[in-house]
Amino acid sequence: MKPLTLFFSALFACIAFSFMGLILTPLLQLGSLETILIDDNRYPPLPSGLAQQGKQTYRQLGCAYCHTQLADQGRRQVVARDYIRQERVLTGTLRVGPDLMNFADRVLNTENRTMEQVKQHLYQLLYDPQRVSLHTNMPPYPFLYQKRKIENTPSLKALQTSDPLPQNYEVIPTPEAEALAAYLLSLTLDYELPEAPFK
Repeated sequence: MKPLTLFFSALFACIAFSFMGLILTPLLQLGSLETILIDDNRYPPLPSGLAQQGKQTYRQLGCAYCHTQLADQGRRQVVARDYIRQERVLTGTLRVGPDLMNFADRVLNTENRTMEQVKQHLYQLLYDPQRVSLHTNMPPYPFLYQKRKIENTPSLKALQTSDPLPQNYEVIPTPEAEALAAYLLSLTLDYELPEAPFK
């Protein structure tokens, strides 16, 4: 056999084995993962339509550049099955801000807040992060809100803001802000899986 033919045969074999090891083997191991039925509910759950819209806003704003979704802290570890119902997995690139994979479970259970309190906190954080957390690097997203004239009674969603507003005006979240909040509140690991029980 000629040395050049031997060289290309060995090169092809290396590429084929690498492809099998890096692509096919994980696909065979993880591709067979399915949802699990627990108390007549499928886990991991599918996010609501509003949460799916919020995921698009999350992607468009580039939130995954500063927030991971790996949940190395919480009641249980994250496993491959947690991602199987996600069309696009947003594990993130850097952890400048907190990890968000278990965001809802963390703020609702460890901080003892109601869902409405958490939503208000999120709205305030997205509108004016420096007011909520003085040393945060998070940019403000005021374009996710609208200033409008109060009609009859103030909105229950109106923000407490330090911005000077004309009399009888309020700042309320847009549908995009509400969808983003719904997405963040859908990020929870409040269920056990066979391979990931609670600690």
